[in-house]
Amino acid sequence: MLAPFAYGLAVVLTLFVIFIGARFLLSPKVAAAGYGVPAKQDGDAAYLTIKGLRDLTSGLVGLALLAFADADAVAWFMLVVALVPIGDTLIVLRHGGTKAVAFGIHFATAVIILISAALLFAV
Repeated sequence: MLAPFAYGLAVVLTLFVIFIGARFLLSPKVAAAGYGVPAKQDGDAAYLTIKGLRDLTSGLVGLALLAFADADAVAWFMLVVALVPIGDTLIVLRHGGTKAVAFGIHFATAVIILISAALLFAV
């Protein structure tokens, strides 16, 4: 009973990261605002594209692991990937974003990813 929930949560999380990456590639300024630190009007769009590509790639790696590796490998991936939203929390706080976005979106995401890792380790 635990395995379907553990894998299901991991799939949802990786699909969400793919969505975020695609959003940064297709609508970078909107995505940056949703991230919690709006892009500058005259900013370098290349950095937003880089973020999109990296998020998209991370999500695809997660899906590949889910498809071709065991639960422990996916759990270790999730454990390491949890560093990203923790870093995002600090970035939002450091660059004038709200605490609500920093903790309510990014830190909460890190917690959910860590829960996913724990569930996968338990499978």
